[in-house]
Amino acid sequence: MAEKHAYITGVGQSEVGVRLTRSPLLLTVDAVRDALDEAGLTIEQIDGVATYPGKASGYLGFSPVGSDELIEALGIKSKWHLGGMEMGAQLSAIQAAALAVQAGLARHVVCFRTVYEAAALARPDEYPPLRRETVDGPSQWTAPFFAISAGNWIAQYATRHMKRYGMTREQLAQVALNAHRNAAINPKARAIVKEPLTLDKYMSARLISTPFCLYDCDRFTDCSTVVIVSAQDALDEVRCTPIRIVATSGSVDRYSWDQVEWPASYETGADLWKRTDYKPKDVDTIQFYDGFAFLPITWLEGLGFVGKGEGHRFIEGGTRIARDGELPMNTHGGQLGAGRMHGFGFAHEAVTQLRGSGGARQIPGDPKVAVATSGGGPMAAALLLARD
Repeated sequence: MAEKHAYITGVGQSEVGVRLTRSPLLLTVDAVRDALDEAGLTIEQIDGVATYPGKASGYLGFSPVGSDELIEALGIKSKWHLGGMEMGAQLSAIQAAALAVQAGLARHVVCFRTVYEAAALARPDEYPPLRRETVDGPSQWTAPFFAISAGNWIAQYATRHMKRYGMTREQLAQVALNAHRNAAINPKARAIVKEPLTLDKYMSARLISTPFCLYDCDRFTDCSTVVIVSAQDALDEVRCTPIRIVATSGSVDRYSWDQVEWPASYETGADLWKRTDYKPKDVDTIQFYDGFAFLPITWLEGLGFVGKGEGHRFIEGGTRIARDGELPMNTHGGQLGAGRMHGFGFAHEAVTQLRGSGGARQIPGDPKVAVATSGGGPMAAALLLARD
């Protein structure tokens, strides 16, 4: 029996902003409609829904909309759906949807990630901040040591790269500088990046968690991003150029303070190539999760574009990862430039580039293969995408 593939058909995105007043559910509906319009599908044809991490009732700014809520709002007749955090990183929801359509459990699955953190901070009465009297679960290993943010954990790995491999802050800065340059020509990022970022400005910014400064950390944003995953035998129902999900991978390591030696991006990256005949040299663009500026360096190394300890030298000067460079990276601005879309923005941009619809930020040539990733600390996920 011939292998059945899963394809990304529609991609959509709501307004992207800071302290938006439109409700997160309506932002999600906006993104779904955008994706349906691109794919040429109707809501009646959607029979699956997937999201990460599901509705976080105790921390609504982080994840205010669950799959059940979207099914209710749009009247989706779902045969398969999920929403939860107990999986690999954010793009694992797309991986799960791909498996579902390959298994015949659904034909068209709406995958979404909605964030509302900026608006929630501005309206704490409507979206109360997370408060707990006790510490348990994964946070018991970090919170007592004041390592509340993932930035604290990732900063340790970045510091090791500096000590062991000689990475400098000037090299690390290229991730943020590249992101801001690309965001400046992305219409969706106008509410996030309003002035150029220079190396002098970067170097003079306040430190957040050594070696990360303010510009090494993504910014809270309000938006929803949608990716529709369709079965191969349902492609005659769509009008867009389908993008094949060639391979996926993901992993989760322990969260405890006694961290594993390498972030999960290294294991996930190596595993991706075991599932395909493609190689790193075949990739035309990379859309790497950059919740913190060091993470794309771990993906460069983990996916084998360079060896361990060589990522900072590859990005030095920024020319190789520029839009017209040998490996264009985060062409929409990533999360450092275009806002914290929490992973899904990278899949959205990879599809946009492979379809040649990036507008002013479209990379030169005829890109056919892309990698999109999410996470990279204790959990990670990666997608290899191709335009056949």
